Amino acid sequence: MNGFASEDFDFSFLEEGFSARDIVEQKINEVSLSDDKDAFYVADLGDVVKKHLRWFKALPRVTPFYAVKCNDSKAVVKTLAILGAGFDCASKTEIQLVQSTGVAADRIIYANPCKQVSQIKYAASCGVEKMTFDSEVELMKVARNHPNAKLVLRIATDDSKAVCRLSVKFGATLKTSRVLLERAKELNVDIIGVSFHVGSGCTDPQTFVQAVSDARCVFDMGNELGFNMHLLDIGGGFPGSEDVKLKFEEVTSVINPALEKYFPVDSGVKIISEPGRYYVASAFTLAVNIIAKKVMITEHTGSDDEDDAANEKTLMYYVNDGVYGSFNCILYDHAHVKPVLQKKPKPDEKFYSSSIWGPTCDGLDRIVERFDLPDLQVGDWMLFENMGAYTVAASSTFNGFQRPSLHYVMSRPYWQLMQDISEHGIVPEVQDLNTIPVSCAWESGMELNSSTCSSASVNV
Repeated sequence: MNGFASEDFDFSFLEEGFSARDIVEQKINEVSLSDDKDAFYVADLGDVVKKHLRWFKALPRVTPFYAVKCNDSKAVVKTLAILGAGFDCASKTEIQLVQSTGVAADRIIYANPCKQVSQIKYAASCGVEKMTFDSEVELMKVARNHPNAKLVLRIATDDSKAVCRLSVKFGATLKTSRVLLERAKELNVDIIGVSFHVGSGCTDPQTFVQAVSDARCVFDMGNELGFNMHLLDIGGGFPGSEDVKLKFEEVTSVINPALEKYFPVDSGVKIISEPGRYYVASAFTLAVNIIAKKVMITEHTGSDDEDDAANEKTLMYYVNDGVYGSFNCILYDHAHVKPVLQKKPKPDEKFYSSSIWGPTCDGLDRIVERFDLPDLQVGDWMLFENMGAYTVAASSTFNGFQRPSLHYVMSRPYWQLMQDISEHGIVPEVQDLNTIPVSCAWESGMELNSSTCSSASVNV
């Protein structure tokens, strides 16, 4: 994409020395005297750029096709489009979103093995040819409705070590794969490669090794039948934050040797992937406000001293976002969230066993079951970090509670770096992440004012 105007984004520039966390603090200060203390996000698009650089440093042979379902914010999609990423779309609406940012059809893979006929026809009409399948019924649907399709056979994997398993729903076995390839030959459908997904939150990187090995077997089957097999899609499942047991580079250090063994550079096979949470999880911070509070006293008999610890106090806090909103990640994505207090507690402040609840009238709307917190008050703020993945995309307005507002920021160095990548691609010296200035304002406790960030544009 050559050039882009400020109208392409709706974000604010971070002034030198300030971070997205400082903007959270600033926005809290802005409403400190108001009763309207609505929940809100601050998202650092510079963090997305940083993740892009980190990706190519760790997986230089693998082209990322961002999984739109993870976070379909147009600012995120636009940022990745400018950076040159591809996109994994699962529906007509996601294809429309991506193409509305100027992304060419060949940078999209329609990675849903179960597609509605009308949406297959839509993909055909707008030039999207790469798409996945894992059954004979899907193969025949595509053959009838998209004669120019370039199909990728999705195979099942061992996802028993993943938090969110996908092979229970998608993927063909190796035995079934041969049958499907033979049927594709009869139907004169073009098969160009293989895809797999080891599941989200994969805790064993060796799962990737076995999946790559299985993909090699299916490649060989396809080549034997005369298909030009030239695309391998290694799916997603990559961590997007540092609060995980298995770090990103620990996964990629296992993947690279497997790719070199089974699909060496001279094989001519193009390798892509479908990262979602990797790109966006750590970029989003959510601020929620305490709207109600309940003090629960657990009385124990056998003590005459009213001040005795036998009478235990537990606290229930109610905040203005919940599992039907941003915290749907708890239900859908098995997320474990932890609050960060906006006000730092005093060194000698007592903590109590506490629970945190959403605002709806449903008893299911519990965010945190048990967490030690000080005695907070209505109007105090809690922050939740790493809230970019599977949060805003699946939130609802159940019970009439509105979704949190979104505020995007980016530092000028990352903005300039994004332009450089757009024009010249990623060059080795650009991959040194340590060359980008890091904010010290939050740690130093600097006082913020209206000049902390300046508006860069309007209307994504």
